Order: sequence, then structure tokens, then C-alpha cells
Amino acid sequence: MDSASLIAKAESAFKAAQEHLSSELTQLRTGRAHAGMLEGVMVEAYGASMPIIQVAGITVPEPQLLQITPFDPANLQAIATAIRSNQALGLNPSDDGRVVRVQIPPLTEERRRELAKQIGDKVEAALVRMRNSRHEVFKQLEEAKKAKQISEDDLHRTEKIIDERMNNVRTEMENAAKTKENELLTL
Repeated sequence: MDSASLIAKAESAFKAAQEHLSSELTQLRTGRAHAGMLEGVMVEAYGASMPIIQVAGITVPEPQLLQITPFDPANLQAIATAIRSNQALGLNPSDDGRVVRVQIPPLTEERRRELAKQIGDKVEAALVRMRNSRHEVFKQLEEAKKAKQISEDDLHRTEKIIDERMNNVRTEMENAAKTKENELLTL
């Protein structure tokens, strides 16, 4: 393998880790309602388990309220049950026969601290994933050097490029985490 393809492979792995972290942060509940909170909720509809966004529209009419409008009114109870049974959310939906409403309770100080800690854990998991990818690519670079496919200079230059790109992605991830943490801890 040449160094350009290994750099591209590393960048791809770094971006995948970053996107995964971004998805994880979106699902964390702050004190405000947002449609992304229900992203991981699966609803039993039409004999299959489906993501909630495939069976309903989600709106935020007020800062503390989610409104879920099913595309098919027959799925109303299944949607409410799916939200209620998702323990990670800890939400209690109610319905009026047409829409499901979910009041978002304010977070306690203890819960905010707990969620802030979870943010740190998620960032660390993403960084570990990036380091593992980097280690794998460095191993392939060493093998290419031993096979005389790249020179010693190319090896060091490529390692330096990969480290720079990893640091850039790490900085972006840490900034996103800091923003989410500030959003979470601000009342």
C-alpha cells in the first residue's frame, strides 16, 4: 500500500469516530427538547421494529415539549410505548388520540453532572477508536517499509501527516464535547 492510501484510510477512520461521537452527543438529553433525543427509539409497527422517524414526524413546539405525530394513527400507542420503555431517556409520553406529547422534565444538578461525565466517557471512547486506527495504519506503514515499498523518509512524513490530521479531528471532537457540556450545565 502506498502512503497516500494509508493517509486516506486513517482520515476515514478518524471521521467515522468523529461522526459516531457527534451522533452520541446528539442523543444526550439536555434540559431542552430536540428531535434528536428520540433518534435511537425503535417502534414496533407493521410487524417490524422501525426507527421512530420512519413512522412519525417529530416537532418541538415549546422548549420543554416534543410532539410526535404518527403518519398512521394506528401506530400512536406503539410510539408512546416505545418512548416509555426506553429507560435511557426516562420520559413519560402522553397522547390525545392524534399526537404523542412528551414533556421534558428539567434536569437535576446531580443528573447534569452525571451526563457531563458521560460526555467525557464518550469522547475518550472515540479517542481510543482513533488511536487504534492510527496504530493499525502505522503497522501497515512499517510493513510497507520492510517490503521496500516506501522509504524511511516517506514513513516519517506519512506518520507526521497522520498525527496532524488526528490532532485536528481530536480538537474538533473536544470542542464539540465542550459545547455540549456547556449546554448541559447551563440552566
